[in-house]
Amino acid sequence: MHEFQNMHAKSKAKINDFIRGYFYGHYDFDLENTLYMFTAGRYEYRNKGVDMFIEALARLNYRLQKLDTKVTVVAFIIMPAATNSYTIEALKGQAVIKQLRDTVAEIQNRIGDRLFEHAARYNGEAGHETPKLDELLDAQDKVQLKRRIFALKRNSLPPIVTHNMVEDSADPILNQIRRVQLFNRSSDRVKVIFHPDFLNSNNPILGLDYEEFVRGCHMGVFPSYYEPWGYTPAECTVMGIPSITTNLSGFGSFMQDLIENPDDEGCFIVDRRMQSLEDSVNQLTEYMVSFCTKSRRQRINQRNRVERLSPLLDWKNLGIEYSKARQLALRRAYPGEFENDEEDWDASYGEMARPSFSMPGSPRLRNGAVTPGDMGTLTEEMQALSTSDYKGGQSWHGLREDDD
Repeated sequence: MHEFQNMHAKSKAKINDFIRGYFYGHYDFDLENTLYMFTAGRYEYRNKGVDMFIEALARLNYRLQKLDTKVTVVAFIIMPAATNSYTIEALKGQAVIKQLRDTVAEIQNRIGDRLFEHAARYNGEAGHETPKLDELLDAQDKVQLKRRIFALKRNSLPPIVTHNMVEDSADPILNQIRRVQLFNRSSDRVKVIFHPDFLNSNNPILGLDYEEFVRGCHMGVFPSYYEPWGYTPAECTVMGIPSITTNLSGFGSFMQDLIENPDDEGCFIVDRRMQSLEDSVNQLTEYMVSFCTKSRRQRINQRNRVERLSPLLDWKNLGIEYSKARQLALRRAYPGEFENDEEDWDASYGEMARPSFSMPGSPRLRNGAVTPGDMGTLTEEMQALSTSDYKGGQSWHGLREDDD
């Protein structure tokens, strides 16, 4: 199995354990047909596009119900907020599932011992090769199992938030979830979990570090209204997880300028610049509906394609862009210090050389784009701005030809 797929499967199994406990009593959906989507970051309700994300989830829920699909989407909102403690229901759910798992493990061990003993005492009599069910599962085992099953009964719906909020009635995320009525009902194909705290492995209900949690999810959704760069979709990319961002974020604009068809590579970019909010929400909903209707093989192929974008975000490449930006800022702030080599500097910022023919067919880069992806073949000896990657053959001021 591919390394990224293997890590995804291990992390997803841990999220599955959390979901079984969180939805105890209402665990009536198939985890094999469940997709995990998430958004994360600082609590900036509009800047991070949480309002748009929740609205799109409500429309996705309606669309999946109309399609009569078996797919269930669990949407996580990971944004730290003021809380008092974990909710009793969230803690109880993990406790009762752990008790059920421990009880089943004990019964399995006893059944295994009885099965071994029966097989070891077989004397060749026909019809007695395998034991009867009553011989394997005795009355004590049945009583223990029934107790654990009855403990799973629940009179309320699974909560939409894992913590007791300081200002529950004034929280904008909770208020919008209530407005669109995503209450984790059995009929809902989209379930919502608001986790207003940082993730860490010591968390008593969702014991995963953020990196491990991202690897276990299927898609990250970050419809930001304002984002100078946006590390969250970039982190999804380097982990091989498809993501949705916007052209109002630095990362979205970067990928849109760099890649000819970013949607084909698992980097979906919502237009929030040139169309209305309603059209942007519809576009986001279509992206999510399209992802939910993909087969498992198609999702695996898409994760593989996303992974191939990760070298473009390597610091060895982006670091050069930061150096270029700093040099540009210095020249604009102190133009008098660079009068002698201004001509060389202008010439060196011409059109960059195209990628080599050895570059994989995916992703397909735009022609003539001045991007870190064009510098993928630079050697480590070519450092900072003293490189020969710029088309035109001009060298930087003070750089000897034998140093090139």
